[in-house]
Amino acid sequence: MSSKKAKKKNEASSSDEGIGGDSIVADCGRNRSNCGYCKSPTRSSITHGLWTESLTVNDYQALLDRGWRRSGCFLYKPKMHKTCCPSYTIRLKASDFVPSKEQQRVRRRLERFLDGELDVTPKERTESPDVSFSGEVSESVRKPLGSAKRGQDYEVEPVVKDFSEQIDNAAQRCVQSEEFPSNIQIPKASVKKVPSAKRKKLAEGSEEILYTSNIAFQIVAAIKHAQTSEKSEQNNNAEENRLSPETVSEKLLSSMNKLGVFTGFSVKVCKGHINFLSATRGVTSSDREGNSIFATATKSSSNNLHARKRKLEMHLKRSSFDPEEYELYRRYQLRVHNDKPESISEASYKRFLVDTPLIEVPPSGYDGEKKVPPCGFGSFHQQYRVDDRLIAVGVIDILPKCLSSKYLFWDPDFASLSLGNYSALQEIDWVKQNQAHCSSLEYYYLGYYIHSCNKMRYKAAYRPSELLCPLRYQWVPFEVAKPLLDKKPYSILSDLTEVSPSSSSLQASETLVDSTSEVEDMEQKDTDDDDEEMYSSDEDSDSSRNRSDITNILISLNGRRFRYKDIRQIKNPAVRKQLESMLVTYRKVVGVELSEKMVYELR
Repeated sequence: MSSKKAKKKNEASSSDEGIGGDSIVADCGRNRSNCGYCKSPTRSSITHGLWTESLTVNDYQALLDRGWRRSGCFLYKPKMHKTCCPSYTIRLKASDFVPSKEQQRVRRRLERFLDGELDVTPKERTESPDVSFSGEVSESVRKPLGSAKRGQDYEVEPVVKDFSEQIDNAAQRCVQSEEFPSNIQIPKASVKKVPSAKRKKLAEGSEEILYTSNIAFQIVAAIKHAQTSEKSEQNNNAEENRLSPETVSEKLLSSMNKLGVFTGFSVKVCKGHINFLSATRGVTSSDREGNSIFATATKSSSNNLHARKRKLEMHLKRSSFDPEEYELYRRYQLRVHNDKPESISEASYKRFLVDTPLIEVPPSGYDGEKKVPPCGFGSFHQQYRVDDRLIAVGVIDILPKCLSSKYLFWDPDFASLSLGNYSALQEIDWVKQNQAHCSSLEYYYLGYYIHSCNKMRYKAAYRPSELLCPLRYQWVPFEVAKPLLDKKPYSILSDLTEVSPSSSSLQASETLVDSTSEVEDMEQKDTDDDDEEMYSSDEDSDSSRNRSDITNILISLNGRRFRYKDIRQIKNPAVRKQLESMLVTYRKVVGVELSEKMVYELR
């Protein structure tokens, strides 16, 4: 065998084990916290945690299939029979997915938007947001004060939205060219329609001011705020060079002049305001030399803007910090989830959505074997862009068996497009398409399903879905599991695997009673520190080893690795007892195979 072929074979072998690396975990034990779902005043959410900075994709796939999830480098698993809101891992086989009528409408709505047949109505603030794996929210929105009479829909003219986007783009170019400071957050431009009663007062010759924006004043305020936050010496220098609204508006207009033409309007600045005027006369030399953008008026100018086709692009990139993504995340958290500004920082964002313990597996082909998709395995950010504007980011993990959806944040201005639902449909399609490159890639994992939380039940609309039994780790069709969950939040779902959805209600009822009694008996036996796995597990029952056997657990101690059986001669009985108790719990929560495969780090 040639050295080149030998190298390729070794790479293929490494990829099967997660590509040259080990999973190293530290057990954080049980944790109690406030619940974000039921909003209980007590610390009623109970999980078990592991910390890891190194995790193979195969090991994380196995952990997912035992009910674990990750947040950054922290892995957590609900203690199902104790926590207030039991969370079941939910997945669907992509090739079996059948979109509902509502999901088909989501696709058509976005296609109409891209074709220019539909305009997006910017949303000021959502009411009762539906928190989910993809950040989806309901489409009911709070209307801006004074924007419309009660009971009427608040609509924004397409031309107004187009003007606002042009100003925003001009402001960004001014930052890039250092005409505006780079350490400020540029506010979004707001263009308002001038009431007809005021137009005559503002009329200039044969032109009328139809729309106006005071964005220059907001930018000046943002610059002032940033400068006053700096040291006093810097403030003194900044005071001399502080931009005025008049200067800012002129810089914005100059930047827009470089873009092209506003059909049917001329644009001028006056006392810091950017005004959009009706154009009813020909172009003059003064217009070309002065601060205005002008074109001959046409009756269809507004329609042309409205019918403008848009281009949607999706870019899949490895998980990394991106300032543009962070700014979108910040806007999303502030406007959709009503987070406080001081609670959002680059550090917390990185910990939550950028940091990952997953060891990357690069894309490669192995002698025709279909093992790795073109992008490879690991953690990714899927960017959604419309005409190069970032409107959504999906945070996902691509693993040997699945695409696992972690989070999605989107531009609140595009709330009416249901981007959470649309991104889920795109991710399901991605799995279907890439199964041709990776035969094991079959499933789409939607995160946790919480039957006791109405806002999380929408995940069951992606059919046909399966829920993971929290005791035996078998996958159970949702339609089969639902009768149990309707009765009790925590249930041993695999007890109903023999009952089909078409079974008689009497049979299902009898099985439900038996299962409920079994759970109650188990909970009576339970202790504070033991997990539900202590009672039974198909995986463990198939093993010839005793459940208390921890001798083969792989441990890292002082930089060296041992099996516990090689270091268990610990002289201090108290230390030995404490360590063995920790290892027994660890083995129960991760399972026999992973406890002997991953490295248990003693700190």
